[in-house]
Amino acid sequence: MAREKANKRHTRKEASVPQLKAAAPARPDPATLEIVIWPDPVLTRRAEDVGTIDSWLLQVVERMKQLMESHEGVGLAAPQVGLSLRLFVMAEKAKADQAVAVINPVLELDSQTEEAEEGCLSLPGIRGKVMRAKTITLTGYDLKGDPISMPLEGFPARIAQHENDHLDGVLILSRMPPSARIALGKKLRELRTRS
Repeated sequence: MAREKANKRHTRKEASVPQLKAAAPARPDPATLEIVIWPDPVLTRRAEDVGTIDSWLLQVVERMKQLMESHEGVGLAAPQVGLSLRLFVMAEKAKADQAVAVINPVLELDSQTEEAEEGCLSLPGIRGKVMRAKTITLTGYDLKGDPISMPLEGFPARIAQHENDHLDGVLILSRMPPSARIALGKKLRELRTRS
């Protein structure tokens, strides 16, 4: 869950994620990463699988946790810092030291759904009602490359679904009813002119 400590030090220098092909994205200095704001195109592209967990990726994860906490978010996906990688961090209490990192996540959704308001760090000032599964099973890999499986419900399940959407290039805008998107027109135009 989100309360588990996810920043344990590794004893291995590198770990390979089993049976996955490495992507070759740009590898900027993790310290320079910042939150990307819509309409940046990285936010609407499907991210590539992570193939190798190395020191660069671990630094990226630490930077993502810092950015999540400093912007008072409960989750942050790699595309939101400009990296087209299937990776996200999440922490129900918005604390970096409680954040869990999930690599190459896969979600199994329950059929029961509920609607709640969501915001997004890449869409500042934008909030809207989004329908999500009430319970999910989140699988993927941890920072050591070991498989993980977490049953989640309620708010943690919503966070994981929101962040996983980012990995598929899906924003909350496309999950909102058309009338809500129309009502947000002015704020969206302001964001578009900021970029």
